Amino acid sequence: MMLSLLLLRHAKSSWDNSDLDDFDRPLNSRGLKAAPMVGKWIADQGLSPDLILCSGARRTRETLGLILPFMRGDQEIRVENEIYSADGAVDLLDRLHSFGKGTPTIMIIGHNPAMQDLVLTLSGTGDTDDLQQVSTKFPTASLAEIEFKATDWSAVSAGSGVLKNLVLPRRIE
Repeated sequence: MMLSLLLLRHAKSSWDNSDLDDFDRPLNSRGLKAAPMVGKWIADQGLSPDLILCSGARRTRETLGLILPFMRGDQEIRVENEIYSADGAVDLLDRLHSFGKGTPTIMIIGHNPAMQDLVLTLSGTGDTDDLQQVSTKFPTASLAEIEFKATDWSAVSAGSGVLKNLVLPRRIE
């Protein structure tokens, strides 16, 4: 059994209300359109996370709500504010290490720069153009699918994954 990690950056959020705290910003119209497209892509690929870790920020929770109708099976969902405050790949990798065995596919819905950092840290190989894209920019509503030969999350380390897919909303529109 291989492990699979789906890293989804929240969809595009609104900056219309300057009185809102960053944590409370909702999705904008572009985000409301992009998230279901990514959800449909996930379903079309037959991907089904066993566990979804979602930042507590409003825009990540709204992104989750828009992809959930496309999910197959039963996902355990955990909303964790620590994902919002993750400083980089190390914080998120420490969280993944805590799962050990028994959770083959995990999805994290979070924020840059931590999400982009995690994709680049874990992806030892993958399509050169996709890796270049992520190193340049990991846009909102982008999804990276990374596979690992490991069977235990505690064995996942820098460069141990293969970037299998990179989905950008503009590529699937």
